[in-house]
Amino acid sequence: MTFLIWIFLPLQQTQLPWQPNGHWQTSSTIPNILEKAQEEIDQVVGKARLVKQSDLPNLPYLQAIIKENFRLHPPIPMLARKSIADCQIGNYTIPEGSLLFVNIWSIGRDPKVWSNPMKFNPERFLKPNESDGPGINIDVKGFNYQLLPFGTGRRGCPGINLAMQELPTTLEAMIQCFNWKVVNPEGVEMKGNDLVDMSERPGLTAPRAHDLVCEV
Repeated sequence: MTFLIWIFLPLQQTQLPWQPNGHWQTSSTIPNILEKAQEEIDQVVGKARLVKQSDLPNLPYLQAIIKENFRLHPPIPMLARKSIADCQIGNYTIPEGSLLFVNIWSIGRDPKVWSNPMKFNPERFLKPNESDGPGINIDVKGFNYQLLPFGTGRRGCPGINLAMQELPTTLEAMIQCFNWKVVNPEGVEMKGNDLVDMSERPGLTAPRAHDLVCEV
């Protein structure tokens, strides 16, 4: 619950650090996509109450933001598996006992799978066709190998159900309750796109190269 406490502390001019994967989700909504997400919440929920977890099925754009974030910034960039028997995958023979690495980070940026893969484009998950990628039918539960933020199979992440309840609920509340802006070190609002540094540094969880900081 520390994540929620950091977000909603009633402090002024306090710098608050972010944790994965929430800091990726938040920075990815700045600046223009945030307005679309707020409009969707206003249309579905209105302004008389706070958004709830039960509202998520009626918020497809918010779901698309989460999927697009997982595509570009998976919680863990690589999966490790050990082959327990000889097997054939395509033209490759995998001997028993081989240690295999699945590069989830690279799959999410593969131009053979995703159109314009380096562009953050939630709309690609709202289309019924595959012009920009697998489209609206793809999910994050491990059944679509183009998007595997939690792995797949019996060794998939056991926390997927908890994550997919807490993350959307937290993100939708942050979008509904706050108007986020990008400012320079002097506190002056900055305009335009690509204002937030989305570069990563090496690590088990591919953390941000520069921590995202907010002032409330």
